[in-house]
Amino acid sequence: MNQEQLIVTLCLAGIIIGLAATRIRPVFLFSGAISLLYLLDMISLGDALKHYTNEALATLVLLITLVLAIEKTQLFTRLGQKVLSGSYHRALLKLGLTAGLVSSVSNNTAVVASFMSAVKNQSQLPPSRLLIPLSYASIWGGTLTLVGTSTNLVLNGLVIENGLPPLSMFDFTAIGLPIFIGCMVLLLLIAPRVLPSRAVDSTESKTYFLEAKVQDDSPLIGNSLLDNGFRNLVDLFLVEIIRDKHVISPVSPEEIIEAGDLLIFAGDIENIQTLNQFKGLSIFDDDQTNLSRNLSEVVVSHNATITGRPLREVNFRAMFDAAVVAVRRGDQRLAGGLGKIKLQSGDSLVLATGHDFHSRHNLPRNFIVLGGVNTREHLPAQTEYTIIASFIAVIALSALAILPLFKGLLVMLGGLIISKLLSVNEIRRHFPFELIIVIGAALGFAQVMQDSGVASLLADFILSAPGTQGAYPALIACFILTLLLTEMVTNNAAAVLVFPIALSMASQYQTDPMPFIMAVAFGASASFISPHGYQTNLMVYSAGNYQLLDYLKTGLPISLLYSTIALITIPMVYPFYP
Repeated sequence: MNQEQLIVTLCLAGIIIGLAATRIRPVFLFSGAISLLYLLDMISLGDALKHYTNEALATLVLLITLVLAIEKTQLFTRLGQKVLSGSYHRALLKLGLTAGLVSSVSNNTAVVASFMSAVKNQSQLPPSRLLIPLSYASIWGGTLTLVGTSTNLVLNGLVIENGLPPLSMFDFTAIGLPIFIGCMVLLLLIAPRVLPSRAVDSTESKTYFLEAKVQDDSPLIGNSLLDNGFRNLVDLFLVEIIRDKHVISPVSPEEIIEAGDLLIFAGDIENIQTLNQFKGLSIFDDDQTNLSRNLSEVVVSHNATITGRPLREVNFRAMFDAAVVAVRRGDQRLAGGLGKIKLQSGDSLVLATGHDFHSRHNLPRNFIVLGGVNTREHLPAQTEYTIIASFIAVIALSALAILPLFKGLLVMLGGLIISKLLSVNEIRRHFPFELIIVIGAALGFAQVMQDSGVASLLADFILSAPGTQGAYPALIACFILTLLLTEMVTNNAAAVLVFPIALSMASQYQTDPMPFIMAVAFGASASFISPHGYQTNLMVYSAGNYQLLDYLKTGLPISLLYSTIALITIPMVYPFYP
């Protein structure tokens, strides 16, 4: 191994460790690595920048943008409401089939968010028996087509950059469909036995709330909250004042205390004694009926800007016109005061919202709203049908090779802007700048891995292990490597990092590269045993009040069957030596 290869290998190790073991955002890891390689003259500026003009990346950006209009149609919400009827097995089957098929042509994050809201709002079945299946079905559905998951589009970009024929819309279907059917049947068999009937107990939220009444002779009366010292509380926060059945929320530091005010605090109930310093407060428990009128439940998005920061440092009132009332992270009890909690993707928050909450433009980036205030404008029925029909037409024309996907999406985007169904400002607010930087830098790093010979060295190292000689064992090793990386980091990162190794394996055995490309594609979507490998798993983690063991018990047999079907069908559909 020469010096250049050593540097690239160290960068690769740094990226994997950074993604798996730290909270450093992928944008800093990948852009930092490619910047270092540029400074060391290991990649030219032109080669580093050319990946940002990749057609597959541009197509992905257009798809993400068009989802903004599709989400306004309430299509996913209506579908979610219709499928959740009948017995548990019947509802599970309809939910899985519907979510999977819709995810094959749409962003599965948006699908899961809308269906999750429907699951949470129904009372017939416990959400904990439906949400993991919802996430899994959306993952299987995403493997059916080129546009079903961003990973497939990213891989297509790598394929094109390496001078190979681009992947078509249904290149994945002959493999993905048996996986979808087989895993759905297995899920119907094991879900009733392994998934818990764990309803989110409404009484649990009472431990987060604390109500104190201002007595008529209290010295706090006539002074502001700031003057009375309520803003100096360490582990408790004043989120609401109920005054004559009128809810004041969020509460301004300049709000004047009046006799009879009910002060609603949120925080660690064990720190109730900290309120003893305030004279004229009577503390008691309440049935909390007043609190349900202006609360919204949200899940922190996977690309939120507020993750990794303590709540005390996030000015929710200024950013969202809301105050955090409670936080839940799966089955974990988060003690020690809300202000000290560092938010993570997938956290469930209960927000006390103000009148301006629904109009804040940063909501869609940071939160998935499960209940309460609607954050998106909804469209007339005829307009909804037009948008859906146009999107289906673009997909169909691309599948029939009549119109390239990028051109079709571009025409549709232009039509939406002209008809004012999407505004330029709306697109700018939701434009995935960070995703573009990550993928562009990752594509550049993959090129350096190939050009420096590191990909070949790693392929040789993997194939030197006992039992890995031959094309089929190499395919299995490639699939397993991608699967393991997906569970540790993210699906897109795993695909980009393993792709050059997969091509080197195909080159060494002089096989067609398609079997190895498919092994990377399906290995990158095989995330079932952890909530952290795939964003939809993380979304349902807290919403279903799951434990990590729930993912293991449900996901392990699913992962084994998924992998078995994939490894059997890949060489059947795409032979090593056609």
